[in-house]
Amino acid sequence: MVFLRALSIFLGTVVGVGIFGLPFVAFKAGFVVVAIYFVFMVLISILIHNLFGEVVFNTKGVHRLPGYVQKYLGHKWKIIAFAIMIISFLGTLLAYLIVGGEFLFFIFSSHFSSDLTLYTLLFFILGSYLILRGIKSISKIELILLAVLIIILGIFFFKSFPLINVENFQGFDTAFVFLPYGVILFALWGTAIIPEIKEMLIRNGQKKNEARQSFKKVIIYGTIIASIIYMFFIYIVVGSLGQNITQDAISGLGQVLGNNIVKLGFIFGIIACFTSFLAIGLTMKKMLWYDFGLNKNLAWFLTCFIPLGLYFLGMRAFINIIGFVGAVAIGAEGIIIILLYRSFLKQKKFKMNPSLYVLIGLFALGIIFEAIYFLW
Repeated sequence: MVFLRALSIFLGTVVGVGIFGLPFVAFKAGFVVVAIYFVFMVLISILIHNLFGEVVFNTKGVHRLPGYVQKYLGHKWKIIAFAIMIISFLGTLLAYLIVGGEFLFFIFSSHFSSDLTLYTLLFFILGSYLILRGIKSISKIELILLAVLIIILGIFFFKSFPLINVENFQGFDTAFVFLPYGVILFALWGTAIIPEIKEMLIRNGQKKNEARQSFKKVIIYGTIIASIIYMFFIYIVVGSLGQNITQDAISGLGQVLGNNIVKLGFIFGIIACFTSFLAIGLTMKKMLWYDFGLNKNLAWFLTCFIPLGLYFLGMRAFINIIGFVGAVAIGAEGIIIILLYRSFLKQKKFKMNPSLYVLIGLFALGIIFEAIYFLW
């Protein structure tokens, strides 16, 4: 049961708003291109998660990434890591607010208010309240929400499958070949929740070595399950819609599936966004609280209200947001984790595998290309 709860927390974090950007970028770049991306990105994600996990499980105390960075790399690197994670968390929470509010609007606007902002505020109020309550509240509902999400997704696949047109998978455009990178990396990343998983496993009676083995299984199974969910979702949406695909993936399905099924898709979307909003929000709150010594309530306020402020400032293009966060902020985080792991090994008098330096170079190239693409 402990393993299942830990797996549900990991999946609840990973399977979030990124899923809704995947069909759009898959149609633009090509289904085969995205499938190739997934093969490599799944392996990279599992590797980076396990590198960070080794540091977490072999370091005393309760920390988040900046705390581990300070311990092994020094205070200056801690500030860099903090800035990167703040960008990543705020961009992610903002994306959840954008899409979560829109999905609530599509479900209820014909029956109640037609004010999109009201539904975004409702999503925000409930999410911020549960973040304030802490991990016990979140961990208890994660498993339930994940089960509901999988049931809805199964119904969604069953209803959509007969509408698949294989011609929709034959497109390929070199102009968009890099577009999926940031979105896929965003969709598979879950390093922020790793300290929470360690706490959960050890707090529930597992010994250190047993907890480490459970953690590795959570990462491998969780990443593979998430990637399978993503590829099925891409297959269904791209195959059903083709040229009619929309950036949020769900709203365009009304043309082929009807309003009732589409509303089920919106419910799926709300659950996916909400579970990740809770997990990421809690992690950022604890980072500000544990690693930077802020007052617990102030940490909660900054975590929840800065994304809301950005939303009201007009930052609402979620594909651009998750692409930038994935390639730039998460790519930079990946580099820092590798450097962190290298310093950790040095203290243990071991040397890092030289192939990890190649991965640093790949992350760096991703940051450069995304910055050029974003500015262009």
